[in-house]
Amino acid sequence: MAEYLRPHCLEEALGVLQRPFTVLAGGTDFYPARVGRSIDEDVLDISAIADLRGIARGPGGWRLGATTTWGELIAADMPPLFDGLKQAARDVGGRQIQNAGTIAGNLCNASPAADGVPPLLALEAKVEIASRTGARRVPLARFITGNRRTVLAPGELVVAIHVPEPAHPARSAFLKLGARRYLVISIVMAAATLEITDGRIAAARVAVGACSAVAQRLPALEAALAGAMPDASLGERVEMRHLAPLTPIDDVRGSAGYRSDAALTVLRRLLQGFAA
Repeated sequence: MAEYLRPHCLEEALGVLQRPFTVLAGGTDFYPARVGRSIDEDVLDISAIADLRGIARGPGGWRLGATTTWGELIAADMPPLFDGLKQAARDVGGRQIQNAGTIAGNLCNASPAADGVPPLLALEAKVEIASRTGARRVPLARFITGNRRTVLAPGELVVAIHVPEPAHPARSAFLKLGARRYLVISIVMAAATLEITDGRIAAARVAVGACSAVAQRLPALEAALAGAMPDASLGERVEMRHLAPLTPIDDVRGSAGYRSDAALTVLRRLLQGFAA
C-alpha cells in the first residue's frame, strides 16, 4: 500500500527522504499526470511546512519560499524588478491553479514550457537545495538539465529560490505566445530584466522558453542591448543571429520554423514594451 506523509517541519521531511518518496506541493502537475489510475507511489506532502512558504527581503536580495504559490507572489508588494515574474504568474493556468501551484514545483517539474523559468533566469535566480547532510545553492541555469530533469539527488529537497539585488535600478517583463490568451501551454515565451542608469541600459538579461529542452539566456542579445536607451526602438536591436542558443522542435503546438520566427517577434514586442 502506498504511504502518504505530511510533515510540519523541514527536518522531518528530509529524514523521510532517506528513502524514495514522490514530493507533493501544490499538486497541479502531480494529479493531472495520474488521471485514470490509482496513486501507487509513496507521497511526501510538503505543503504544511511553514518554513518553505513566504517571500522575504534580506540584505542581498529576496528569498522566495519553495511552496509559495503563484497567487501569493501576485499579491505580494514587490519592486518593478519582479514585474516579469508576476506577469508569468498570471499566465500560470487559471486562478485555481495560481492559488495551488508553487514556484519551486514549476522548476522541479522541469517542463521546457514552464512559465516561471525564463523570468527567474532573467533575475539570475539561484535554487537552494537541502538534505540531511547540508544545503547548497545552484544557479537556475544549471538546476534544470533537460526535459523533466534536474540536478536534484536522492534525499534532496528544494527549499527556496533566491533573487539577488541588482547593481542598478531594474525592471523586468514577460511575454507569452500560446494558441489562446489563457489556460494554455506556451509556444514561445520570453523574459527580460533591464538594469538602467542615467537613462541607458547598464545590463540586460534575456531568456526564452519553450524553444529548447531547457529555457535559454541569449548572451549576444544581452550584449547588443547594453548602452541602449529603453525606448520604442529597442526591439529593433533583436536579430535572428541572437537566437542561436535556441533549438526549437516540431510538435502539436507549432513547427520549429514557426517557433523561431515567433521568438523573434515576441522578443521585439517584449523589448518595445519597456518604453511604455
